[in-house]
Amino acid sequence: MLGGIFSFHSSWKERRDTYMHKPLPLECISLNFREFQFAQAMLFAIEEINNSTDLLPGISLGYKIYDTCRSIARGVRVVLALANGNEIVSAPSEAPCTRTAQVQVIIGETTSSPSMAMSTVIGPFNIPLISHFATCACLSDKTKYPSFLRTIPSDYYQSRGLAQLVKHFGWTWVGAIRSNDDYGNDGIATFIETAQQLGICLEYSVSFFRTDPPDKIKKIIDIMKASTSKVIVAFLAHMDMDMLIHELSDHDLTGYQWVGSEGWILDSQTAELDKHHILDGAIGLSIPKAHVSGMREFILDVKPLNSSGNEMFTEFWETLFSCKLKQSESSAENQRECTGHEDLTGVHNSFTDMSLMPIFNNVYKGVYAVAHALHSILGCNETCNNKVQLDPFTILQHIKKIRFKTKEGDEVFFNEDGDPAAKYEIINWQPRENDVVDFVTVGLYDASLPAEKQLNLHNKTLIWAKNSTQVPVSVCSEKCPPGTRKVLQKGKPVCCYDCIRCAEGEISNITDSVTCVRCQPEFWSNERRDACVKKEAEFLSYEEIMGALLTAASLFGTCMTVAVAFIFFRYRKTPIVRANNSELSFLLLFALTLCFLCSLTFIGRPSEWSCMLRHTAFGITFVLCISCVLGKTIVVLMAFRATLPGSNVMKWFGPAQQRLSVLAFTLIQVVICILWLTISPPFPLKNFKDFKDKIILECALGSALGFWAVLGYIGVLAMLCFVLAFLARKLPDNFNEAKFITFSMLIFCAVWITFIPAYVSSPGKFSVAVEIFAILASSFGLLICIFIPKCYIILMKPEKNTKKNMMGKAAPKSF
Repeated sequence: MLGGIFSFHSSWKERRDTYMHKPLPLECISLNFREFQFAQAMLFAIEEINNSTDLLPGISLGYKIYDTCRSIARGVRVVLALANGNEIVSAPSEAPCTRTAQVQVIIGETTSSPSMAMSTVIGPFNIPLISHFATCACLSDKTKYPSFLRTIPSDYYQSRGLAQLVKHFGWTWVGAIRSNDDYGNDGIATFIETAQQLGICLEYSVSFFRTDPPDKIKKIIDIMKASTSKVIVAFLAHMDMDMLIHELSDHDLTGYQWVGSEGWILDSQTAELDKHHILDGAIGLSIPKAHVSGMREFILDVKPLNSSGNEMFTEFWETLFSCKLKQSESSAENQRECTGHEDLTGVHNSFTDMSLMPIFNNVYKGVYAVAHALHSILGCNETCNNKVQLDPFTILQHIKKIRFKTKEGDEVFFNEDGDPAAKYEIINWQPRENDVVDFVTVGLYDASLPAEKQLNLHNKTLIWAKNSTQVPVSVCSEKCPPGTRKVLQKGKPVCCYDCIRCAEGEISNITDSVTCVRCQPEFWSNERRDACVKKEAEFLSYEEIMGALLTAASLFGTCMTVAVAFIFFRYRKTPIVRANNSELSFLLLFALTLCFLCSLTFIGRPSEWSCMLRHTAFGITFVLCISCVLGKTIVVLMAFRATLPGSNVMKWFGPAQQRLSVLAFTLIQVVICILWLTISPPFPLKNFKDFKDKIILECALGSALGFWAVLGYIGVLAMLCFVLAFLARKLPDNFNEAKFITFSMLIFCAVWITFIPAYVSSPGKFSVAVEIFAILASSFGLLICIFIPKCYIILMKPEKNTKKNMMGKAAPKSF
């Protein structure tokens, strides 16, 4: 004996109990043809099994079917009645039942909340309750509902599938409306949990129940109007959706993209109510479409219902054919009379609509699951063992283990939670002519596959809200392009953010980046801040204008020095050359040539050898210069002292001593340079600090002490030379070289004193340019001050280039 529990009425009359007398039974209203179809599907399966010779041979299944009106209280009462077995037995055949009147299994209920209550009541008795449409994930908890099974997947998978569907289309800012029962509340809770993991935010989540007062529905409409999200996830039972459609139609709320649960997405009755095309383009998950041969014809054969003596027959028949039976007193006056033999041909209503065939198939599979379990328990082969005493617990254990295929090839089994495999079709509402909606399958969702393969959309054209073919956009904030990062808006969900441009030296190369990544030291961000580009290496090169000018100046100085040397060599026997210590002059000109040429080592890409050469060559050649000048200055002073009576000073500072002094002064600098190169030599360095977007290729000093020791030694010699030359500037010679040496040393010292702050404060390659300029300026100062006046006399005033003119005394002039 099977029990059947269906809600042939979808509601009941509200009444106010005064507690003065016993409450009357519920008065059910709003006949629901869908539930009649479910009941017919159950009867079809029972009849098919009873007529089968392979399944349960010699055993007949009976049934008891009750109406619960979707009332939890009535559902509990009915399930207790079925469990007690104290009701009149209704069997599909005239054969008497040989079994107890207590039902072994119950098929139903359609919705989750009544199923939870009923399963809680019959759970201790282990009576299996097999639902075809109760999808709440909470019913998978076997500690609370040990005897509950279902042939429809749990909402746990549907909710996750809906979240993945929303994510697939890039909707991160959505609203949610749910039925205020276990089905809606539990389904949306799982959806929100999954949505948060996928980066989806809910702008609002509201609930209602079909019995709620109108002002509550009005508040929901106001929330929708005030929202900025254009996508609404509706986790609603179809009757709640039908009620919502009426309200939305009154306010003409079109243009929203609806995402629906299986509760209403495949319901043609809901589509017929949508006269304002509010739900056009809706997308959602539904149970895969199915076909059971013979079921449609059986459901539409209503004549057996006329002869069954069912107390609801009158109401059913009058509603189905829009007429009144003679025995009915409550029928409307203007309706035509029914004969009780009407034909359904030409009648179009929700009873004749077969769009819910997948759910009918679930009822069919539930009945067959019971039959296969009984077949196993009774050891049926050609005949069944009628002596086996059936009990609900044994039946429950066998139902959990069965695995079979229906005549259509559908595999039926239950997992450890009493749930079937979770597979859904993705349905898209595509409006056609004459207000007809096509439920087009555009993809599949299979929860048994790996996460990245679960959602599979077919290559089909989808229709969206307002009959558009463009995927609607529903985001709180537009995507942050590469080169920016997301900064959350205060007090708003994570989907609401501002896009801030990455700082210099940082990039983001993906859309919606949370952080900007700093470039490696040798790289810098481009203008768009979406890629790191190699920094420009900067050094003083020959190709650029400044480098070319300094090179030209260096070569010009070299040529000028060589020219002076040639003139001196050409006129080496003239008095003016001989009088000014020609040997030191030629050594000085050689040193000046090296000074001009050593400035070229500062130009070009720094290398290990060029870094060591440039500073040491500069230091040694300049000391050689200053040593020669110092020697010439001492010679002038000694020459004057030698003219004094009784003086033999010149023998102490003759040519040999002059050479030794130059060698000694230069060797000291050579020793300093060798120590510098040995302890911590200069080396090429990539400087990332001075400029953010450039790499400065420079020569690090290695030991700063070594560098300043070289410069300091040159400075000491220069100051000594300047002092001595200054003392000799007024000696009574017609051509006193000390004056020119004083001028040259003055220029030399001025240049190098100003060089120090300029060198320290100049950035990058300009510090090198400053150093080259100082070398060239001081070299030109020595060359011009010491040698140009002599060349002028040699070439332009040869009459003054005589011994008499050189030896002549002149009155001292003020300096």
